[in-house]
Amino acid sequence: MKSTRTSGTSTTAAAEKYDGFTDEERSAMKERAQELKAVKSRGSKAAKPDPEIEVLAKIAEMTEADRLLAERVHGIVRATAPDLTPKLWYGMPAYAKDGKIVCFFQCAQKFKSRYATLGFSDQAALDDGTLWPTTFALTELTAAAEAQITELVRRAVG
Repeated sequence: MKSTRTSGTSTTAAAEKYDGFTDEERSAMKERAQELKAVKSRGSKAAKPDPEIEVLAKIAEMTEADRLLAERVHGIVRATAPDLTPKLWYGMPAYAKDGKIVCFFQCAQKFKSRYATLGFSDQAALDDGTLWPTTFALTELTAAAEAQITELVRRAVG
């Protein structure tokens, strides 16, 4: 006897198929792949572009609101932790120590978010008990916010 059961999936569920990544996420992954490919294709003897120039060029491409935040965050990070190396990471400004990302800026436009973010990787020494924030929303940079970012970057690099 054949089963008369039908699939539990409705036609509306099939129409709203979840693909796993948004268009913005796929774009960021493609940018990261291009970054890695560019590093690999340069070879060890090729002249390497200045990563600071690449980061500043990416910041210059941002919308005005994001650009103003990114420029200020870049200035704070470079002044607070000059030993961090600026570099592009998923197409966004990031700052690395010994080749590993410590913190990064993500503009609101990139993922169509209502705010930009400043994030810290697991390389950042921000551990505080068993729960601590690693990403912060940025809507504007007040003196208090700048002081907080300065302190977070200082702690992050140890």
